[in-house]
Amino acid sequence: MSLLQPYDFLYYSGVRAYFGGEWGKAAELLEKSLLTKEALFRVRKQCHSDCVAAGREELSKLDSKEGSLWDLFALDWVQQKAECLRFCIGRSVNPIGHLPVSTDIEYEFGTRNPYNFLQVTYFKLEKLQKAASAAHTYFVANPSHLEMRNNIEKYRRMKGVTDEAFQDREIENEKHWVHYDAALHYEASSDWVQAVEKWKECVNETLRQTEECRVQCELASQRLPEDRGVESVTGVFEKAAALSLSLLSCRQSCVTQVATRPGRISAQEDYLPTQLEHLHIAQFKAGDISGAVQTLRSLLLFYPLDKDSLDNLQLYYETLGGDTGSQVTQPAQEVVRYVSRSLQEKKLLYFGMEKLDFSFTDPDLWTPEDVVPESLRETWRAEKEKMNEKMKEGEQQEEVDDSGFFAGGPVRQVGVTITMDDEILNGTNRVVLDGVMTEKECDRILLLAKDAASSGDGYRGRRSPHTPHETFEGLTVLRAAKLAQDGLVNQSDARLLHELGERVRVMLHSYFRSPSGLFISFTHLVCRSAVSGNQEGRLDLSHPVHVDNCLLEPETKHCWKEPPAFIHRDLSAILYLNDNFDGGELFFTKRDAKTVTARVKPSCGRLVGFSSGPVNPHGVNAVTSGRRCALALWFTKEKLYRDMEREEAKALWAADGKTVVTKDDDESEGEATTTQNARSHTQKEKSRGRGRVTGGKDEL
Repeated sequence: MSLLQPYDFLYYSGVRAYFGGEWGKAAELLEKSLLTKEALFRVRKQCHSDCVAAGREELSKLDSKEGSLWDLFALDWVQQKAECLRFCIGRSVNPIGHLPVSTDIEYEFGTRNPYNFLQVTYFKLEKLQKAASAAHTYFVANPSHLEMRNNIEKYRRMKGVTDEAFQDREIENEKHWVHYDAALHYEASSDWVQAVEKWKECVNETLRQTEECRVQCELASQRLPEDRGVESVTGVFEKAAALSLSLLSCRQSCVTQVATRPGRISAQEDYLPTQLEHLHIAQFKAGDISGAVQTLRSLLLFYPLDKDSLDNLQLYYETLGGDTGSQVTQPAQEVVRYVSRSLQEKKLLYFGMEKLDFSFTDPDLWTPEDVVPESLRETWRAEKEKMNEKMKEGEQQEEVDDSGFFAGGPVRQVGVTITMDDEILNGTNRVVLDGVMTEKECDRILLLAKDAASSGDGYRGRRSPHTPHETFEGLTVLRAAKLAQDGLVNQSDARLLHELGERVRVMLHSYFRSPSGLFISFTHLVCRSAVSGNQEGRLDLSHPVHVDNCLLEPETKHCWKEPPAFIHRDLSAILYLNDNFDGGELFFTKRDAKTVTARVKPSCGRLVGFSSGPVNPHGVNAVTSGRRCALALWFTKEKLYRDMEREEAKALWAADGKTVVTKDDDESEGEATTTQNARSHTQKEKSRGRGRVTGGKDEL
């Protein structure tokens, strides 16, 4: 049997073959890298099991009368365990294959990027079933990847591609989420018996996945502080402590890893306790009261003083009619072991934080306060008090915008004036420009909107996506181009709609001094109309306060940069077309979504531009009469996320012998940053291919 090769080397070789157009070789190497990584993990797991007993007799001596030699017995155990593991792994893995991989490789496989390359490779080889499978597997972990979504839709329409192709190839590592979703489904339909079964499977699978992750921590190469560029500790015991703390921290991080869905950035909080809470309720409703008692006792290991859980436990006792057996029911032993070991690890880690300057982030909300040393608790209390004092005094931390934009650059278009800047708008990276459109251009686009906009377009077909008191009509550039091609709207007006996006891009690229290229991500002509006779006493908003590229949580003032937010958006803009309506003002707020910092009243040719991140929460006041129309635009630094509909529209006009003059081809292409989901191993390959993993163009 041949020894397992380094899977990172196989991956890099596959990427080289990909960029060399050697599709068969690329497919073979990329698939082999995936299989080798899985095989390596299986070998580690098996060797961990085979070497459990290694050196155990030496450990037993620690409690004997010869215990004064405990240090030698402990070292003997460590050495015997190490020898067993080295021999076991060495039978299956090349010595180089067991070396640690780079963080770049961890990122590549964590984001499933091998499948990104594989879907194009198989498409080139005309193996469409495999291409669709790779595309789907990649998309599960990258649900905001617009072009992969488009590719999947195209695969669905291709001859020879069946529904069986759209299966997640990584599903074996995500079974706990399959059980979790199935359990919620059965709960929703009140099928409590099935819900109980699925919640049990979910709990067991979560514990199994967590344990497998912990095994990888033990057998994977651990880095000492000096390996991470930190000044070396000097003594043997300090190094041993640093290595053991690194191992314990890795084990604890498995909680976060298992509780994070594919495609999500943050973990689901209290993942295992949440499952136990659902399980005991389902057991109660299914009539399994004894099972509910055991599960609830397991949950109380995490939150022993939770009043609701204690009340439920009393209810279950009463339901059982005072059965004395139920009162001595013990929690599930696997949960007891899980909690006990986790608490011991946390105590050691917090000691390392307090005494050895070790850095540790606790993944759990249920950690008891007495596990944390008093000195750390005192530090945290002091920090919390300072924060509360600042809030009481009305002070706030200065917002930092990490978007890379720097407001204040030149606006070179004749007739355009800077009406409001950061200072007037009380924020960061905000601007209002007037004179971007003429009255005649506003009238032309308003007429286009009236003739062509379909109800709900751009909002998944909902006429009133944000409020029942208004109707929404939308028009995209591609739809306008197609209507113009069919002679249903004026061709020049449709082309003006396209040109306005480019006009805004050039101005904002200059004003915000973007160091990289700027691409239009989406263009949408939107009109909001007040519903007649339904406006009295309105307290709602036309568009609730939100942030464009993350999910704002006003209570904590945190913004989660994860789907379903459009995390690729970097810059936002609204180009107004009219002012003959009531309401409809744009307003900016602080992160609490309540404190208004600035307002902007729409008018023809007025452009509002701002960075799309958490420094710029914004909303729209209710439109109480009339019709408010504006062109909404979003921009991205990532070429991969550019608006493909604009290119399709240009292709339509080119086919008709008409051209659309744009500047992005010359000004932005060479400056564009590459896609965040396709890191390569050399800078040359990054520039050649990270944004071009989907075939001839950027789509199939």
